[in-house]
Amino acid sequence: MNNFRAKSNIVLGVLFLLALLALIAVENGKLDKKQEWYNEKLQAAQLFQLAANELKNHRLEKDIFIDVVNDPNQTALIGQEFTLITTDRGEIDAKLSATNPNVAAVIIQLLKDADLRQNDNVAVAFTGSFPGMNIGVLAALEVLHLNPIIITSVGSSNFGANDPYFTWLDMENILYKSNVFHNRSIAASIGGGSDLGRGLSPEGRNLIIEAIERNDVDLIHEKYLENSIDKRLEIYEKHSRGQPLKAYINVGGGIASLGNVINGRLISPGLTTYLPMKNYPSNGVIIEMGKNRVPIIHLLNINELLSKYGLPVNPVPLPQPGEGGIFTQKKYNLITTSVATTILTIIIILIYLSERKHYKLGSDVVPAGMQKQMNDNDDEDIAML
Repeated sequence: MNNFRAKSNIVLGVLFLLALLALIAVENGKLDKKQEWYNEKLQAAQLFQLAANELKNHRLEKDIFIDVVNDPNQTALIGQEFTLITTDRGEIDAKLSATNPNVAAVIIQLLKDADLRQNDNVAVAFTGSFPGMNIGVLAALEVLHLNPIIITSVGSSNFGANDPYFTWLDMENILYKSNVFHNRSIAASIGGGSDLGRGLSPEGRNLIIEAIERNDVDLIHEKYLENSIDKRLEIYEKHSRGQPLKAYINVGGGIASLGNVINGRLISPGLTTYLPMKNYPSNGVIIEMGKNRVPIIHLLNINELLSKYGLPVNPVPLPQPGEGGIFTQKKYNLITTSVATTILTIIIILIYLSERKHYKLGSDVVPAGMQKQMNDNDDEDIAML
């Protein structure tokens, strides 16, 4: 019995070792598999980087200070904590995450998931809060040759494009004039409370209006928020030239777009192909688009969205274009996995057959003592008869 146990332990140990080696071989044999739309994603990320470098060079030429503490990657896309055109509180980590050039690849994925095709009309709502995400959207739209209709709320939350003399409209115009992008905003509002800059000083509101005027963009300045929402819908319809809107992209928490800040939390970040009708506090443009069955790409809870697609939160240093799970994923090598599984299966079968044969031979051989005992028992049975 002891010999049998010892032999069994050796066999089990060998099987364990072989299984471990097979596992190591399979895990180390994983391959990087390109994700769908890899080329388009890479082009968009590279275009993002080109745009970011263009803006940074412009800032440096103007000898504008870059805060290396709040902007550790020195992108020049991170603003100050407070300025005269700062409308809301904002999380700096989200702003930093949006400076990753690979966010443009996420937008490519979302647009493709929405089944958009070349020359489709896309309604876009920008704010000054996420210049990085705005650039990502423009880069993706450019690569996919879509037709965006862009309206911007110029005011910005903390650490966004809140420099009164270098607003998002100024950034966008620089990129447009340098032919990095071929689309820009056609209309803009002050943003902030009631889309009229409520909460800003009169000087802050005037600075935003000056930015709109110097960038030659139509001003949306309605007395009531409902009128501002209607005006935006009217602009989108007018510039779509009778063709349907195939998607609505919302970046940030612009009040005219959302209707109410609560709606920004009720609508999931990313793509929503069918917006369920809930008891929304009030209807902004995004809700009206949802009513009309327009797919919505909601870009607000940035860190949650980027983590879902394999991009890091607040990366230092910035990843290069093409890095991240949005581009490639580790996949098991089918050849390595098949070979390891086949070898391990064959060995197990051979061990099983060997043990079975050994057991059968052992059961056919009766020890001498046992044979004598069996004969004695037979004699006793005969005597009793």
